[in-house]
Formats: sequence, structure tokens, C-alpha cells
Amino acid sequence: MKRALLRVDFNFPFEYRVLETLPTIKQVLKRGDMVVLATHLEKNELIPHLDALAGFLRKFFPSLVFVKGRITRCPPDFFTKQTSRVFLLDNLRLNRGEAANDLGFAKALASWGDYYVNDAFAVSHREHASIASLARLLPHETGLLMKKEIENLSKFFKPSHPFLFILGGKKFETKEPLIRRFLKTADAIFVGGAIANTFLAKRGISVGKSKVEDVKIPKQILWSSKIILPEDWAEEKSVIYDVGPKTIKTLSALAKNAKFVLWNGTLGLCEKGFEYGTKTFAKELGKSKAYKVVGGGDTVAAIRKFKTEKNFDFISTGGGAMLEFLAKGTLPGIEALKRK
Repeated sequence: MKRALLRVDFNFPFEYRVLETLPTIKQVLKRGDMVVLATHLEKNELIPHLDALAGFLRKFFPSLVFVKGRITRCPPDFFTKQTSRVFLLDNLRLNRGEAANDLGFAKALASWGDYYVNDAFAVSHREHASIASLARLLPHETGLLMKKEIENLSKFFKPSHPFLFILGGKKFETKEPLIRRFLKTADAIFVGGAIANTFLAKRGISVGKSKVEDVKIPKQILWSSKIILPEDWAEEKSVIYDVGPKTIKTLSALAKNAKFVLWNGTLGLCEKGFEYGTKTFAKELGKSKAYKVVGGGDTVAAIRKFKTEKNFDFISTGGGAMLEFLAKGTLPGIEALKRK
């Protein structure tokens, strides 16, 4: 019986990501193979959160075995003593070699599988050992979720028109490559979230005490006729936290007439209760017949909270990975899988 070392992303919130990875896990089990799940967690340890994650996984795989502690070479007789076919390794981030893309750690990790499957699109923009090096050490293949991400996001490289792109979040520097790329193909780019404050301020519009980045936005981006900024907003103590009804009306009209809609980043600070913009727009998108894709951890969490998943044709598990893939057309994890 062969062992598939399956790189997944069960970082928080893990429920949606587990559900999206189930088809790949079941595909491996259908072959008659074992599955060794490898994931990272942003927290220091997976152990305190094991009950929640393992409990959720055991709804589907009751005999799941958790392999506790830092990852070393697999003991020669480990699997001969097991009756289960599904295993969960401890947090990859407990090992310094993971983020350092250390070949020694990658070899230790590789000893747990006979072949490698990458189904962790959401972290495939990171050149970590479990993403960039395992394909050098083991026969490898692309997971079903990874294939689905690539297929759906690639449609935006040659979009149907009108094409509306909604971009939230912060840090203009990380968003600039994507804005540049889609200024060539999108019909309209709405900039929301924290970076909208910087755009507004650079255009000479008062944003009160809202945080403004000390960056230079090129004139061809700042003053592009394709760039749309909030028209009104909700604020508290002179700090902007969400967009207002006029902005939602404008966005909804654009979405209703669009054929392609791509959305990454909430329109307001949802985690602090400023949900109006994101919630209302997510609901309004149900009226659009466009091909609609949404991504980004906070955005997807909000979409699921508002129970508006049905309004989208595809929900990406990626945040930073989604943005980098859209900007560059590939990711380190995708390139690794191309190696023989």
C-alpha cells in the first residue's frame, strides 16, 4: 500500500478548506493508498487546536491518527503498526527547515510518503520546503483543488467584457503589480479597504484620521479613469471603516452589467463590525449574471458568514496566492510540480 504525502492548507478557518480538499483525499483513498496530511498553522502549535481540527476531520475519517511533534524521518516500522489509512502530521511551522526551504528537512518530510500531492494552492506562493522542494524528492502530482484554482483563476487572463475587478485590503506595494496587470484588461477597478484611503488622500480628498501609507502611487495608476474609489463611507472618530450606500449602488450597477467579476478583499473592517458594504454587495452580486469569483481569507470568511456563497461561481481558498497568481500567472508551488 503506497502512501500519498498530501500538502494541504488547513490553516484557520479550516472548515471550508477541509471541505474543499476532501475530493483529493477521497481520490487517494479510492486508489487503495494511505494519506499523510501535512499542513501549517500560523499559531505556534497545532496541538492546542487539534481537538477542533481532528474532530472535524474525523467526521469524514473516524480512524484518523495524529502524529504529534516536530517532524523527523519516518520510523521504518511506523506504518506497519497502524490500522488507519489517514494520518495528520503536526504543524509544519514547528520545524525551522520548513520556512527556510531546507533540503534536509524536506528529505525528512519526504520519508513519510511514496509520492507527493500538492493541494495547497493558498500557500503555493511561498518557497517553503513542503511546497518547493518535495517535488524534487518524490514522484508528484497536482491535487484536485489546485487544478480547480488554476482553471478558474486563469479565466481572468482573457476575460469577457465588461470586466469588473474589486480590490480591498492594505499595502499598496503588494497590490501594485496586480493593479498594473488588470489596468490593461479590466474595464473598471474598484479600490476599497485601507488602500482606498491612500488613493483618496493622494487625490486630495480628506480622509480624516484614517491611516495613509507613505508611498508614491504612479500617476498613470492614481488618475486612471478605470480606477474607482469610494464615494461615501462610514467612519468613527474621523477614521474610515467601511463604504457607504452610494458606493454600493455604483458597484452594484457595474456588477449587474458585467460579464466577469473578480473580488479580493473586504470593503470594510468586518472583524470590527463594519459589515454593511461587504454584506450588501455580496447580496447584490446575486442579481448579476456575470462569472463571479471571490477570494481572500477575510473576504471568504465574510461571504460564508453572510451565507452568500451561492452568489459566486467559484470561491478561491487563496489570498496572497490568488493575488500573486493573477499578477504573475504562476506560483513557486505550480512551477515545482512541473519538474520531472
